[in-house]
Amino acid sequence: MMKYYHEKTLKNVSFEEAIEKVTEALKEEGFGVLTEIDVQATLKKKLDEDFRPYRILGACNPSYAHKALMAEDKIGVMLPCNVIVQQKQEAVEVAAVDPMASMQAIENKDLEKIAEEIQSKLKSVIDVL
Repeated sequence: MMKYYHEKTLKNVSFEEAIEKVTEALKEEGFGVLTEIDVQATLKKKLDEDFRPYRILGACNPSYAHKALMAEDKIGVMLPCNVIVQQKQEAVEVAAVDPMASMQAIENKDLEKIAEEIQSKLKSVIDVL
């Protein structure tokens, strides 16, 4: 089975520092963070459950999003590209979606090329952390 994410474990950084590093690395690859979901705060508020620090960043590269929407009008259901940052004991794990995994269900050659390019950019984001 194809792995649906790329991940890296960061040691000796705080959770908030990891968020900053990821946001900066995304910016370097042309992505902005459109949404930020604080899973820990949401679960506390809605369910009164204590959960580890866990944030979902919705990253978007506008030119690639535009190309993808031109190639496939329903592709918006898979946008933006999610990147998670979560506390794991003494380390912080960062994982980015692998768009090639989610694109496998869509038979569109134009989209495949775009997904490959986005995959490469998101992998670079994880690799530089």
